[in-house]
Amino acid sequence: MNGETQSYNMSIVDSYKSFMERNTDPRTENWLLVTGPGPLITLLASYLYFCTSVGPNYMRDRKPYSLKNTIALYNISQILLSIFLVYEGLASGWWNDYNFDCQPVDYSDTPKAKRMAAAVWWYFFAKIVELLDTVFFVLRKKNRQITFLHLYHHTMMPICAWIGVRFLPGGHGTLLGVINSFIHIVMYTYYLISGLGPQYQKYLWWKKHLTSMQLVQFVIIFYHNFSVMFCDCNYPKTINFLLALNAGLFLYMFGNFYYRNYIKPRDGSKPANGVLANGKTKEC
Repeated sequence: MNGETQSYNMSIVDSYKSFMERNTDPRTENWLLVTGPGPLITLLASYLYFCTSVGPNYMRDRKPYSLKNTIALYNISQILLSIFLVYEGLASGWWNDYNFDCQPVDYSDTPKAKRMAAAVWWYFFAKIVELLDTVFFVLRKKNRQITFLHLYHHTMMPICAWIGVRFLPGGHGTLLGVINSFIHIVMYTYYLISGLGPQYQKYLWWKKHLTSMQLVQFVIIFYHNFSVMFCDCNYPKTINFLLALNAGLFLYMFGNFYYRNYIKPRDGSKPANGVLANGKTKEC
């Protein structure tokens, strides 16, 4: 029995090594946090453990931290990083070179191909940095905002981005990063203004429209990846399916949030004051 178990384990290891050798992009395999899944898994496991257990327990008998200046600087950095990602995504392909209907990955060493690969890594890095959103919730004792939607969103996005850097740093799936980064420019601008104080609330009348933009984002991403599954395109249909599935799940969860906070309240119940679809509050 032990021999069979050992043989089975060796088979799994060999299959894993074979898969990595066949599919890894040699241009990116040695980049920071991309050498293997271990660093990312450790990081995400630590993130979830801190945000659901260690952090709330640590803050239980402590006053919440203000972090106003820290969060303001964080929001500014996120706006600038998102602008950079939109620009790089467009300049590297989506402005006039990439095909919306079908775009294979360019694995060459041409300047544009390498520039897109680098942009995909920076997008992955941005998803790692965004884990601080939840850390700030914990330190400010905003535990009510740490919802399943929030944790799922912040956990899945780094995983998707890591797969992109390691195996597909370019091509069809990168439109997701361009659209998502554009949404984040608007979103973190909202957070920055809302954190300036109550006197600026009158400038935030467009909160509802921000959630609408997030929903449109997922519709476009779903269509962009689902439609290519039915045509002859040199891009992994498994990835298209997973991206479409994930976009569909986000569309359902964000849509449910939109209904509960902007449609259902018309029946007489009060909306969740100041809460956005990703769990952020207007005082952040």
